[in-house]
Amino acid sequence: MSVARVLAGPLAFPLGFGAPASVGFVLGGVVAAVALGAYGTVAVFFLRRRRVATACRAARSALLDRLTGIAADLRAGLPATAALADDPSRDDGLIALARSAVTLAERTGAPLADLVDRIEADARAGDRARAAAVAQAAGAEATALLLAALPLGGLMLGYAIGSDPLAVLLHTPLGALCAFGAVALQILGLAWSQRLQPRLS
Repeated sequence: MSVARVLAGPLAFPLGFGAPASVGFVLGGVVAAVALGAYGTVAVFFLRRRRVATACRAARSALLDRLTGIAADLRAGLPATAALADDPSRDDGLIALARSAVTLAERTGAPLADLVDRIEADARAGDRARAAAVAQAAGAEATALLLAALPLGGLMLGYAIGSDPLAVLLHTPLGALCAFGAVALQILGLAWSQRLQPRLS
């Protein structure tokens, strides 16, 4: 079974939590199990979200390509009813959009092919603007990921000065509270940074 199918299936989150949690429990006990399980769940969430966004972009691009094809059919002299005929390869959103263009053309007398072209060009311009916003926000997203990884640097620094931070975090009550608080704050920070990111869909 491929990773893509697992991510799309109902077992994605149970596996995302359970597999890392099992490894964490074997390696470090309950605290490590909860922490790794939480990180695994967050990883599945982000991978799934990225997969959905990619699928949405592909579907939108295909829809706009179909609009271009409809405009070409209309310019070639195909009647509007034939150019906009229900086709299993065309989704309901496209048909509704094209039929709205037909209604507008009938009311205003504007050429239907030009209307469809303008709808497609406007949608592509909006997509380009969103893509530019996402590209400009990539630096902020990288900074958020770097900040989320900083606790690993703190652990290494602890070992560098001769202490054993993992022993404290995994095997003492105060350390466990600190570990749970750190994991919760990291996840909240990542969620907030993602909320601030512009979306293409």
